Amino acid sequence: MSNPPRRQRGSVKAILLMFLATIVLAIAGAAIWFMYAIVPNVPAIDAVLDYKPKIPLRIYTADKFLIGEFGEEHRDFIPIAKVPDLMKKALLAIEDKRFYEHGGIDWVRVAGAAKSNLRGGFRQGGSTITMQVARNFFLTREKILSRKLNEVVLTYKIEDALTKDQILELYMNQMYLGQRSYGFASAARTYFNKSLDQLSIAEMAMLAGLPQNPARHNPVTNPKRARERQHLVLGMMRDLRYITPAQYDQAMVEPLRVSMRRQEYEVHAEYVAELARQAVVAQYKDEAYTKGIVVTTTILKDEQNAAYASVRKNVLAYDQRHGYRGPEAIIDLPANQQERDDAIDDILQKRPSSDGLIAAVVISASSKSVIADTLDHDRVEITGVGLKFVAGALAPTAKDSVRIVPGAVIRVSRENLREGKGAWSVTQVPQVAAAFVAVDADSGAYHAMVGGFDYNLQKFNHVTQALRQPGSAVKPFIYSSAIQKGFTPATMIMDAPLDMVGENAGATWSPQNDDHKFDGPISMRRALAESKNVASVRLLRAVSVPYAHDWLQKFGFEGARQPKNYTLALGTGAVTPLQMAGAYAVFANGGYKIAPYLIARIEDAAGSVLSQAKADEPHHDEDRVLDPRNAFVTDSMLRDVARYGTGAGATKQLGRKDLAGKTGTTSDAVDGWFAGYAGNVVAVAWMGYDDPKSLGGREFGATLAMPIWIDYMRVALAKRPETTREAPEGVSNATGDWVFTEFAELPGMSVIDIDLGPPPEPEAAPASAPAQADPNLPPVPAAPPRPPSGELALPEPQGER
Repeated sequence: MSNPPRRQRGSVKAILLMFLATIVLAIAGAAIWFMYAIVPNVPAIDAVLDYKPKIPLRIYTADKFLIGEFGEEHRDFIPIAKVPDLMKKALLAIEDKRFYEHGGIDWVRVAGAAKSNLRGGFRQGGSTITMQVARNFFLTREKILSRKLNEVVLTYKIEDALTKDQILELYMNQMYLGQRSYGFASAARTYFNKSLDQLSIAEMAMLAGLPQNPARHNPVTNPKRARERQHLVLGMMRDLRYITPAQYDQAMVEPLRVSMRRQEYEVHAEYVAELARQAVVAQYKDEAYTKGIVVTTTILKDEQNAAYASVRKNVLAYDQRHGYRGPEAIIDLPANQQERDDAIDDILQKRPSSDGLIAAVVISASSKSVIADTLDHDRVEITGVGLKFVAGALAPTAKDSVRIVPGAVIRVSRENLREGKGAWSVTQVPQVAAAFVAVDADSGAYHAMVGGFDYNLQKFNHVTQALRQPGSAVKPFIYSSAIQKGFTPATMIMDAPLDMVGENAGATWSPQNDDHKFDGPISMRRALAESKNVASVRLLRAVSVPYAHDWLQKFGFEGARQPKNYTLALGTGAVTPLQMAGAYAVFANGGYKIAPYLIARIEDAAGSVLSQAKADEPHHDEDRVLDPRNAFVTDSMLRDVARYGTGAGATKQLGRKDLAGKTGTTSDAVDGWFAGYAGNVVAVAWMGYDDPKSLGGREFGATLAMPIWIDYMRVALAKRPETTREAPEGVSNATGDWVFTEFAELPGMSVIDIDLGPPPEPEAAPASAPAQADPNLPPVPAAPPRPPSGELALPEPQGER
């Protein structure tokens, strides 16, 4: 075979040279493009050099229990030195086993991935931990050449600037791992309610499998796929000898208790956390959610949980007393099982559970058994005593509005639900509202606060926002004003029918006692203890409405919200439970006005104190709003309310002699109150409907609110000894009851209001009488002028207690 012509060989060489030249030019062009188009546009890596993770706002009790977390990202920063060694190894086994060997890009892994993918086998990537850090901090996930080249440059820049441990620390704190959790420490809390150092090998392997695809491998939403991924991680840990075969075998069969609910806290303090959040955001704006601010409140865990449990228990008890209202809704149940499940899911997703009150759809119903499905597709059967509450709704004669039938949406509950114990019963979500607050009588620090039955169902905080009529709970302040005018607990008041001509918009107003009985002349002490309405109105008339109206404002009540007529004695104004707590604290602490506060300390992420309450400061003279003698005498009467009056149930159940307080029930029992104190704790409980209506003809503050107060105080006072109160200088009981010393030698006062006027002015003291102790204390007045007739219509003369 002859050689090709010389001309032909020359043509081939020319083509090869042109091809090589093209390649060289292409490489050179790519290099120039890379140097001038890619490298200059690669972001600076300041974000990793000065890493500032978005750490949410966290709120704690005074005894360091987490009660709230606010921020788009749930994150707990943890230094790499505190990450358990096996947690690091679990992650590296599945994500980057040569991490400490390569320079940022694992070319061995890249080649292996390419070979595997070309063969059509298991598709795998070549991204290292460092590459994922570069992508997560600076880049999108677009699969375009410029993004990949940026990733390569960034990877080498990061490797050059940081140590391997620093890179791993960034990764383990920054990566998104599902359920709004960022970083492994946060994920450990979210999925297992544990810290990283408390995790088992099986749990660590589960978390290590999340970064590749947090949605696909989420153990909450995709438990099967999460388990498969976990097994893959465990196998790699065994193969790399990070764990022994025995550890592997144990981890493979270990049951995982993954939290299926949103983050739960050991303390039920949702209203507290929200109030603290509002205060912090008002000061620090949006940075409050990202800078790792830590708020320590004054709330005490055990007392807060006692308050929450007490409100829930007693609201449910009230609700049970007043009967079943009927199903929340009724749906058609399709014959097709899948369609039925979809219909049940759709209706129940709109009705979240309320701490054990679980929404369910009835599948079958009879007088002996109700079977229902929950949102978790658990089928529950209720029988026997579990149907007692709804027996009438299962009877053939039941009204359609309350009848329980297939398709009815009901609530079921179970004793010891979290432990899986106890029989199921049918219940309902109460419609009545309630509130409870407890504060320190001296400092004003909150001990506990419950703003409603369920924060997730209603965000309105009744403690701080609900303005309600206080009823007879306001009477101690009227009696305090009388004491300041020279009356004593022994002063006699006529408890007899009273017709006040022209006081009801021109008509006659006739206030009534709750029991419609009259006892004739009774002492002020007994009138308050038994909450006598007519006697209280007579006392107010003797004091005068203007004087008493001004007096109430000393205690923190808003003057504009209190009536300027005789119904002031019956509590027809408007107060919040928090205002009531602050007012009763004045009696409890000897006459000082307090400013209730919730936040004890605010710290930044580094632990530096940003602000701190000065809780240990003693009372200042400028805080005194009440003569200490007045506080002592009024306190003595409030103790008798709890000893033998309308609050006697508290003393009987708690078995203490230092309780003081007052019930309150407004007309038609629209509001029920109990306010009182002991052991330096002032607490107020309230119950009522948001859309005001009667709570029932047989309901009073003593049946509605006092049980809440008692259940809380049983816990709050458990470690507090009984206290006695020493009489301050300037009071005497030489006459048989407490009286200011300068009045001790005056003749006893006659019965108030035998006719229409106040008692006569006491005779002048003899020359030998001691000087008045307090120059600001007014002498016993002459008969004050009656206020002009009220122009506004007064309430109907119904009972107030």
